[in-house]
Amino acid sequence: MSDAKKLTADTPLIHQGCEIANSTFGAYCEVGAFSRVLNSAFGDYAYCDRMADIANADIGKFSNIAAMIRIGPTDHPMHNAAQHHFLYRSELYFDDASDDAAFFAARAARRLSLGADCWIGHGAIIKPEIRVGIGAIVAAGAVVTKDVPDFMIVAGTPAKPLRMRFADEVAQDLMDLAWWDWDHARLRRALPDFRAMPAAEFVAKYRGQRP
Repeated sequence: MSDAKKLTADTPLIHQGCEIANSTFGAYCEVGAFSRVLNSAFGDYAYCDRMADIANADIGKFSNIAAMIRIGPTDHPMHNAAQHHFLYRSELYFDDASDDAAFFAARAARRLSLGADCWIGHGAIIKPEIRVGIGAIVAAGAVVTKDVPDFMIVAGTPAKPLRMRFADEVAQDLMDLAWWDWDHARLRRALPDFRAMPAAEFVAKYRGQRP
């Protein structure tokens, strides 16, 4: 039996040193130590490892987020004469100036989304307003500046497609099966098959079955 704390449907497991603001978490979620999660929503079973930095993001169910990633990095006002904090975090610098609420609202509106069961590798960066598809893989150290299709593997700086994880028919069967929407009990019943079967065999067995 593992000594790790068990995940629960009711309360996310938030490890030490995290900064969480204006964010929500579904069932069986976990946030690694010293991570920052701002203005984001985690779907059921989604997790991030330590020192993840996530902002303005919709994190799909079963998302697998490695350590030291940056999801939704915020931009500076690069088209202005200055890019510095004093332009929009003005209260820190001047007694008679307020922060630029419109600038922060525009930042928050630039949301990105991660699809169910995607895998974001160590040290990856995903820019705002990007969609990473269901079951996609973002390689370690990649910088994602364009949408990633479902079940696609991307790598590099900027990230480029390497290959699909599955043949088209298997990918479509997985989309039709949508196991990521199964309830907890059904996931448990299918656990031996998840472990033992390649994807093609798994969808062949469960295709057309109802919960």
